[in-house]
Amino acid sequence: FRQAPSPFIQRARCYARPVRKRKKDFPSHLDDLPPTMLKKDYANVPIINSVDDVVKRLLSLEMASQKEKVKIKTQQLVEKVRRSPNDNGSFEVQIAMLTAKIRTYEEHLQKNPKDKNNRRRMLMDVDRRRKLLAYLRRVRYDIFENTCKQLNIQYTPPPAYCRRITKRWLAKKALCLKVFQEVRKLKAPERLKQRQEWRARARARAE
Repeated sequence: FRQAPSPFIQRARCYARPVRKRKKDFPSHLDDLPPTMLKKDYANVPIINSVDDVVKRLLSLEMASQKEKVKIKTQQLVEKVRRSPNDNGSFEVQIAMLTAKIRTYEEHLQKNPKDKNNRRRMLMDVDRRRKLLAYLRRVRYDIFENTCKQLNIQYTPPPAYCRRITKRWLAKKALCLKVFQEVRKLKAPERLKQRQEWRARARARAE
């Protein structure tokens, strides 16, 4: 026979239960897309203005998936930086497409911080975009500046390589220099002999 716990213990147990954390609402880069906007495949259909409102709502972004919204957002970013209507592969277009992917990964990782696979993909895309921006900055600075302004990107050049100086590293460097100097002393007679042979051959050719 087990005795029922007292009301005081019951209240204490309820008090000691862990509080469930509410999920934070992180801002999305897709928030500026209007819900009444039509999907990409149905925007240029001529009959779309004569259909029912229910059908329009089904074909709008209100009922669209995340993938379809990202496609439209990518197209908007590409339109800001492309050189001509037929430009689909320039450096600016590639940077715009990578920017849309990176922002989607960032939004996903804010909600799922333990997703290592998508974090790795995001870092690869960030590295690729940094290389493209560095090339544009080196070759066409005006296009680079306009691309950063249109896409709201802040480019920071990579830091200069710096190595931590330790006693072990200094001792190893001094040893390597000493060995290099001793080897040069040992090879000095042989190098002198080679130079004399080269000079003799040059004189023979000149004569």
